[in-house]
Amino acid sequence: MDERPPSDGGDDGPRKSAKALGKAFSNIDLDGHNLPPSPAPSSPRNGKRYALATELVYTEGTDQYNASSQPIYQSATFKQTSGSGGNEYDYTRSGNPTRTHLERHLAKIMCAERALVVTSGMAALDVITRLLRPGDEVVTGDDLYGGTNRLLKYLSTNNEIIVHHVDTTDPSVVQKALSSRTAMVLLETPTNPLIKIVNIPAIAKATHEANFKALVAVDNTMLSPYLQNPLELGADIVYESGTKYLSGHHDLMAGVLAVNNAALGDRLYFPINASGCGLAPFDSWLLMRGIKTLKVRMEQQQSNALRIAEFLEAHGFRVRYPGLRSHPQYDLHNSMARGAGAVLSFETGDINISERIVESAKLWAISVSFGCVNSLISMPCRMSHASIDAKTRRERAMPEDIIRLCVGIEDADDLIEDLSRALVLAGAVNLTPNSFSAADHGKAKKVDTQSNDIF
Repeated sequence: MDERPPSDGGDDGPRKSAKALGKAFSNIDLDGHNLPPSPAPSSPRNGKRYALATELVYTEGTDQYNASSQPIYQSATFKQTSGSGGNEYDYTRSGNPTRTHLERHLAKIMCAERALVVTSGMAALDVITRLLRPGDEVVTGDDLYGGTNRLLKYLSTNNEIIVHHVDTTDPSVVQKALSSRTAMVLLETPTNPLIKIVNIPAIAKATHEANFKALVAVDNTMLSPYLQNPLELGADIVYESGTKYLSGHHDLMAGVLAVNNAALGDRLYFPINASGCGLAPFDSWLLMRGIKTLKVRMEQQQSNALRIAEFLEAHGFRVRYPGLRSHPQYDLHNSMARGAGAVLSFETGDINISERIVESAKLWAISVSFGCVNSLISMPCRMSHASIDAKTRRERAMPEDIIRLCVGIEDADDLIEDLSRALVLAGAVNLTPNSFSAADHGKAKKVDTQSNDIF
């Protein structure tokens, strides 16, 4: 279903002057005030399209000296030409050449018409939720990133936004929560940390049938555009934390939004310009540099993650990873994505055992984030999801002992050896002369990630 409004230019669009093409949107804001100059639309749909691995690296710049790396325009302001009606840039809060270069590149690899970059993944979600009005209803999952849950809780408490947390792995459950009052459906897949899979096409279709004006927004941080493109699966907005895989080195914070509807892009750009949360030039340059190596990093991280998931499962641990055929939504995931990613979780059956494993690991750094070239380990209920109260965690069947592994690019054998050492030191396994197996602590029962039933 395509509710995209016609372009303002009608059939005479190609005959617009080059000067007019430099302006992506109207010069009048939502309240009728003059807008500062806005960057051009993200990515023109002309020229040859290459394989994604090539597109990640290949960029077209407009630098006067033909620099192979886009220059950093570390300028807050730009001189204006008197009487010309304004230039493309006047103030970096509104637009900057380095940021525009990054946005056009992101739009290309995210299969979008326009991309926007802001100061963090949560800033991206904040921009999206500014589309909501008091009384609007939001349908979202029951296994969410802690920061997302915190923001939605604030909106429901202070802005009269009605939030429905449901099991988004079951489209029929989502459909029951949808109505003509639904303004937005907010999805994550795979979910974090339970690694549940959400059927984006089915939910997008049901949402637009319930209310054609409702927006489906998908957090694609766990997979990145290298492995999944939610816009091609029916989503209206895709957003990611650029801090994670897109950057890959945890040396910057950034958020990315992408859309295929020009009017929607205009609505998202407005609060970015108004609040000043657009990504700074130097961070834009760093993110552009990180994107070029996304393929090689993700391929190695994903390969390592599968090795580690198979290792843990073979030794008797309950492992949640969509790359394992034992995952109950293995087929669904592979119908939407080109890989399983590099985040997995497992359970020990004992909180204290899990804490000792995390503390005993040496190569695995204790951190709440993921997507970095180095491997990370954490206990979500103690760290990234601690902002979700214990009662709510119980209601959402989140095991307190769950350990999340975010796999990096190190040698897989070294990672497995270090993890084995931590398991032994923590008392998580029963040793035999030639191997070991997960110790039965009375709580490590297998849980179907789709239904949460014991099996």
